[in-house]
Amino acid sequence: MERMRIGILRVGQIKDSVFERLGENLNIAFHNATITLISESLAPSKKAFDEKRQQYRSDIILTEIRSYAENEKSQDRVLGIADTDIFIPRMNFVFGQADFQGKVALISLWRLKPEFYGRKSNLEILIQRATKEAVHEIGHTLGLEHCPDPFCVMYFSNSIFETDRKQSLFCSRCYLKVENDLAI
Repeated sequence: MERMRIGILRVGQIKDSVFERLGENLNIAFHNATITLISESLAPSKKAFDEKRQQYRSDIILTEIRSYAENEKSQDRVLGIADTDIFIPRMNFVFGQADFQGKVALISLWRLKPEFYGRKSNLEILIQRATKEAVHEIGHTLGLEHCPDPFCVMYFSNSIFETDRKQSLFCSRCYLKVENDLAI
């Protein structure tokens, strides 16, 4: 069985330390997949920016990642990493978004940073949170829905407290659902 190939794509400026550590953690979470740090990057789209809200529409950025992924045949999945505040029209913000059973996903580091909540900058906390959201969104591309287990990575995080509570791992029920697809 061929290993699934997951590429990580910068959307805007992402520090190398964050980008590389996230890649290392995804190698652990999806140990039977090949994780690639894509050298190219996408600029945050001007048409995705909502002046009134001072946020970016994640669905528009996701469409742009999808366009990139359609031309990038060497990856089975592409995860975009942005450092902008993102939202979908019916919500105040989102930590990420994905095409359900699709090829692309997006996470934002903006609200995962401790300093967003008035705390001191902490790279380790940022990496832990980003890993959870990245695994969560890739899980959606694999066909996983939100899980009722508050400790499962597939639990829907409506706040940073819920992100902090959950683990970066699938619960046994979610793990079994993707085991055959990815052999994680």
